Amino acid sequence: MPEQPNLVLHVVPFSHPCLAVTAALDRAGLEYETVTLPIGKQGDEIERIYGEGRRTVPALLVDDEPVHGTIPIFERLDELAAEAELYPEALAGAIREAEEGVAEDLQTAARYLTFGALHFRPEALGSFGGAGPLDPAGTDFAIRMVRGAWRYLDISAERIAAELAKVPDSVEIADELVAAGILGGDEPTAADFQIGSSLRLLLDIGDLRPLIEGHPCAALAELFEPSPADIPAGAFPAGWVPEAAARG
Repeated sequence: MPEQPNLVLHVVPFSHPCLAVTAALDRAGLEYETVTLPIGKQGDEIERIYGEGRRTVPALLVDDEPVHGTIPIFERLDELAAEAELYPEALAGAIREAEEGVAEDLQTAARYLTFGALHFRPEALGSFGGAGPLDPAGTDFAIRMVRGAWRYLDISAERIAAELAKVPDSVEIADELVAAGILGGDEPTAADFQIGSSLRLLLDIGDLRPLIEGHPCAALAELFEPSPADIPAGAFPAGWVPEAAARG
């Protein structure tokens, strides 16, 4: 068996795409080094290493080869550890379709809605590190960080409301993929890791748990370690969160 290349993974804290790639690396049994960059300050460093215009994480160095972005990393891991079968031949087309559809939708929702909920409950940022609610000084820091995220991501109240409205449909699509055997198989695929990491983050938001818990796709969040994070229910203004549909 050839010696594996040197792998260096660049991440930022609390990133669900980074979580997805980390879980896939662990599942594949590959050794790697993690470099954690400060939130909001990763862009210049990533661009320096990975090339002009590439400013986001996750990003992976395979020896001296730069691999940027979640899907390119999964594709490269599939070459490095074929036994991991992130894109098993029989499902590869359906997995890629899921990546470009519901996985991308849920990834966007998780990003916007987490910072959206923290806008209304900034003290809850402390729970992401396993602590309780932040004190006033910590809350001031959280407010500054969340404001920066809103500017960077161009978040608005209208965008948050729109993303909230999409969550039930995305969950339903993911459930259908589980029923079809595309998600939730015996061995996790690239789509399982991507959708599962987004659902795990969305489940940190108390307002969204009734929309996800009890659904077949919710089991994908269990691919990851339990999260200590908790943004209490009631963070979003009344009427913004869709009602959970009754389940038989």
